[in-house]
Amino acid sequence: MDKKLELLRKLGEEKIVAVIRAESEEQGFKIVDAVKKGGIKFLEVTLTVPGAIDIIKELATRYKREEVYIGAGTVLDPETARAAILAGAGYIVSPSFNPDVMIMCNRYRVPIMPGAQTIKEIVACLEMGADVIKIFPGDAYSPNIIKSFKGPLPQGQFMPTGGVSLSNVRNWLAAGAYAVGTGSNLTAGAKTGDFDAVTEEARKFVAEVAKYK
Repeated sequence: MDKKLELLRKLGEEKIVAVIRAESEEQGFKIVDAVKKGGIKFLEVTLTVPGAIDIIKELATRYKREEVYIGAGTVLDPETARAAILAGAGYIVSPSFNPDVMIMCNRYRVPIMPGAQTIKEIVACLEMGADVIKIFPGDAYSPNIIKSFKGPLPQGQFMPTGGVSLSNVRNWLAAGAYAVGTGSNLTAGAKTGDFDAVTEEARKFVAEVAKYK
């Protein structure tokens, strides 16, 4: 199967992306390892992490033969998108709609997940070939927004990010989300160096998603 289509198919099966934010490169690697140990396979390293491109490059090599999918998040411009893609990012996530980022990703045939908040923005994303649309920030809405968006745009695939927690993840999926992205609610333990807590939280998220499946 086509590599891009296979990744999107797998995302639709796994239904959860870990959004990795960290204060240092070392902490970033520890969070990634903890989340992976907990069973989450889609790992989005945000470009706000110091040395993010180097982390992506290392992870892409480290997990090359494993069923782990490394992506780049908080991508704001096409130059950064290209750098991340060349470093080995398998997908690109952006907090907003940027047509130049979309063009760059489509040029390399890499899945692009731009952020949007309104029907107008979602339509613009679809017209530029968005594969999955990130509803961001998700905590600005309730899960019912998925049904509202899918009313006029049933062809849209949506991934709420921001505010997705253990208490509401199944509500988002039941409302029709293609997948969910979770960050601070998943990795809070890292702030105190408790990476075992991050692993345990990841396991809980995987279990909650599995109940929905």
